[in-house]
Amino acid sequence: MNTKPRKTKGSPNAEVAARKGPISKFIAHNYRHFNAAALVDAARGYENHLEKGGKMVVTLGGAMSTAELGITLAEMIRRDNIHAIVCTGANLEEDIFNLVAHDYYERVPHYRDLTPADEQALLGRHMNRVTDTCIPEMEAMRRIEKVVLEEWVRADKAGERYFPHEFMYRILLGGKLKESYQIDPKDSWMLAAARKNLPIIVPGWEDATLGNMFAGHVISGDVKNVHTVRTGIEYMTWLAEWYTKTAKNLRDGNGSLGFFQIGGGISGDFPICVVPMLHQDLQRPDVPLWGYFCQISDSTTSYGSYSGAVPNEKITWGKLGEKTPKFIVESDATIVAPLIFNWVLGK
Repeated sequence: MNTKPRKTKGSPNAEVAARKGPISKFIAHNYRHFNAAALVDAARGYENHLEKGGKMVVTLGGAMSTAELGITLAEMIRRDNIHAIVCTGANLEEDIFNLVAHDYYERVPHYRDLTPADEQALLGRHMNRVTDTCIPEMEAMRRIEKVVLEEWVRADKAGERYFPHEFMYRILLGGKLKESYQIDPKDSWMLAAARKNLPIIVPGWEDATLGNMFAGHVISGDVKNVHTVRTGIEYMTWLAEWYTKTAKNLRDGNGSLGFFQIGGGISGDFPICVVPMLHQDLQRPDVPLWGYFCQISDSTTSYGSYSGAVPNEKITWGKLGEKTPKFIVESDATIVAPLIFNWVLGK
């Protein structure tokens, strides 16, 4: 058996990128080692997963909507390269904040130099800072609150209950915000998702701005039934049935469900646990495991960090299999995710 390392001439991915656009060609030519090579491996793995008939679940942690990931994420949704999204409540709402208040956002490139007094001055102007970007409370949050409160109250009086993302879909598809759009609508991933009726799971929605607002309106009595907005456990029960049905149907066609995790936190932890729950708690051992896994994270493997754990650790929890294609890109998701998406889009 020949154990000598193989030498490659030029880019090993040049042939694959030849049928793609300039962004992909640049990636293929320059990204050959370390995290750059892991990026290409993950992107090619994503493509292979789809080509085999698989579907992909994408999870959004951090503030990816405020980072305007929608520019590429929306196109991925329109092209049927994403089949479900799990996101934090912040990502759900912040894409819509950006849609209607983009012109009022302010960038603070020197945010590392801000003093406590500088931060207090931003608060005085109702500018909520996310790293280098300030979200305007009145133009973004309060504008959305007014519209969504109408939906909460209407559903409450009718005895109806909806998930957080379903309320957002009703608002977007109903056109109530259309006159307030301040970006090209094609760059809103929530609008693209609403038009596709894409499954969205939002664990821990109560932690988000709109979740806090909903709690406030329950306390004030504007909404009588706290259960008007469906949350957590109901999302998991819905996901369990969706995963069971979808994974089995895909297996019949030699496909599987993939897991593409951006960042860490609850958006990644919550959905990946559905498989061991199905196997161990519901005794459904025939339900397939996730068939692809990729995580983009700058968290390190230390002190019990789950976000920074290597994918193989998930084997011990019954989430991934020994032979599941696994990738981890230890880098900034705001840089990495758009590049992988552009590769999959062939740009």
